[in-house]
Amino acid sequence: MTQGNGDPKMSSSIPNPPIGTRSRRPNGALEDFLDNNPDLELGGSKGFITERAHHRKIFGIHNLKKGINAIGSVEFTAIRGPHGTIPIRILYPESAEDWRDRGEAGALIYCHGGGYTVGSVDEFENGLRLVAERSGCQVYCFDYRPAPEFRYPVQLDEYDAVIDWVQSEEGRNRGVRADRVAGGGDSSGGNLTAAVCLRRRDKGKKPLCAQILVYPTARLPFDTLAAKENSSGYYLHTNGIFSFAAHYMPRPSKANGPSPLDAYISPGYQPAKDLANQPKAAVITNGFDPLRDVGIEYASKLKEAGVDVKWVHHEDLIHGWLQMTPWCHAAGDATRELGKLVGAIVYGYEKE
Repeated sequence: MTQGNGDPKMSSSIPNPPIGTRSRRPNGALEDFLDNNPDLELGGSKGFITERAHHRKIFGIHNLKKGINAIGSVEFTAIRGPHGTIPIRILYPESAEDWRDRGEAGALIYCHGGGYTVGSVDEFENGLRLVAERSGCQVYCFDYRPAPEFRYPVQLDEYDAVIDWVQSEEGRNRGVRADRVAGGGDSSGGNLTAAVCLRRRDKGKKPLCAQILVYPTARLPFDTLAAKENSSGYYLHTNGIFSFAAHYMPRPSKANGPSPLDAYISPGYQPAKDLANQPKAAVITNGFDPLRDVGIEYASKLKEAGVDVKWVHHEDLIHGWLQMTPWCHAAGDATRELGKLVGAIVYGYEKE
């Protein structure tokens, strides 16, 4: 675990019971960032329409005035998905051009967070550039259709379609080795990553090589210490998590529709025995995050199920640090360490 300085350490000692620790105070630079942007919140009282615009204004890479991370090159493309066109942005790291040339490159398909409702690739590209360069993996980030305009399982269907595309000849044409394709996401994107791994397993489809779950919404955190002690003041509001779930869940007109407890909606509610035979996993949690304990709980269940799990905990970080690298050195360090971890898992060893 981290000791309040933003330097992550992997641990096999997942707490039992699954309750994470936090430092005395959050990282000072993150506190300053929130103080300087008092209207920036996720799941707050102003509603998701306002939050969409404000996140785009603050985090959109086209609006950043400083701290833009370097990347080898960027490709903009799109595929025809089950619900229409899916825009995809591919980040090619300069650090791994030789792997691409040999057809041995790894890939990370990244599903961004934002409560299924807020956010776009524009707001995540800057942090993901660091992940790409540090991991040596091409990063495929896609814009799924947001809730509440589109509800479950639309986002999951689109994630599945992008995986199929990257694992196909399209990935090979870009130098990707099909057995080095991982999936990852933060917050609700972590939920979708866990869910897509379960669904591909159940449907007998080619699995991802790994699942990278960055402060994931493994389930609703209505009964955790983290949800209580981090309920507000740290960017993500606990009560807002429930509004995002309401946006995501469909309203079926027939009986026996999907339940909030279903495996592909709430992976973290499932018993450990139902989580076996999945890709190896990395689970990252934060001390000042309402989702802290449900992430740790899911890591514990995966381990009990026999899945190879790496758990990383940042005692002094808040939800959303992947987007905050221009304003906080600790967020940048955490993002680089995330990239290092991705590279180690996808390639099987730590790339220099």
